[in-house]
Amino acid sequence: MAGTTEKALNLLRSLPRVCLANLRDNPGSKRCQKRGRAQHGGDKHGAGNKGSGQRQNYMRLGYETGNNPFYLRFPKEPYYKKQHLKRQYPPLSMLDLQKLIDTNRIDTSKPVDLVALVNTGLYKIFPDERHFGVQLTDEGTDVFNAKINLEVQWANELVIAAVERAGGVITTSYYDPHSLQAMVNTKKFFERGVPIPRRMMPPPDAIEYYTDPTKRGYLADPEKISEERLVLAQKYGYELPRIEEDPDYEMLTERKDPRQIFYGLHPGWVVNLKDKVILKPKDEELLEFYAS
Repeated sequence: MAGTTEKALNLLRSLPRVCLANLRDNPGSKRCQKRGRAQHGGDKHGAGNKGSGQRQNYMRLGYETGNNPFYLRFPKEPYYKKQHLKRQYPPLSMLDLQKLIDTNRIDTSKPVDLVALVNTGLYKIFPDERHFGVQLTDEGTDVFNAKINLEVQWANELVIAAVERAGGVITTSYYDPHSLQAMVNTKKFFERGVPIPRRMMPPPDAIEYYTDPTKRGYLADPEKISEERLVLAQKYGYELPRIEEDPDYEMLTERKDPRQIFYGLHPGWVVNLKDKVILKPKDEELLEFYAS
């Protein structure tokens, strides 16, 4: 046995290295094409006896559909436009939001965020299609009268004034696609048994919006937001309700941490729906990772 092993090793030492020059197909892996013996068996052989395959006139690239190229026969190709690469915010009007509140689909005694809106079943977003949250439009601002702690992703000045005139608070917050995937179907996410991820910071082109107190950005200075609330009330001519004296002051002033996704649940926690328990990390490295 030792002699056989030594012979095999000596043979390997004497053989050349494997390269393209000494590689070949296995025997029988390549079949040679046989010349046909029928009437047109030899039409494809020889320069003077061209077959139909060599004689045909191939169309230019793009003219496979006929006399006109495909980009003229089918001029509208929306998927080739660059709009689909931008962040999209599916709209929700103030009128529809008031209807959701009036029909008890939304509980205004608790802070309302994207999870509460999606759980109504009447508002849907698809993160795979570049949806980044809800855009609250100003349709129905004249009839909106709900006192609510609302968190959306995009809102204009008129919408902000309508919410604050009714005694509510509005915040614009950014969520990255991984956070949105967890928010659109919370039951499915918790059933996976994975820790709640951290919410990522906005991209550079969105930092200015979410740090602007006039937009009620979640990264803005709270003192400047209080000043802008008074400025907006003076601009639109309504008396700003005093939140400090409101019995629901704690609910109205409850805000998420910039790294937090769900109210009452912090990043790194694991929600066990089967046992109805919450598992919290204790390792110092994990605590530092999810807190940073």
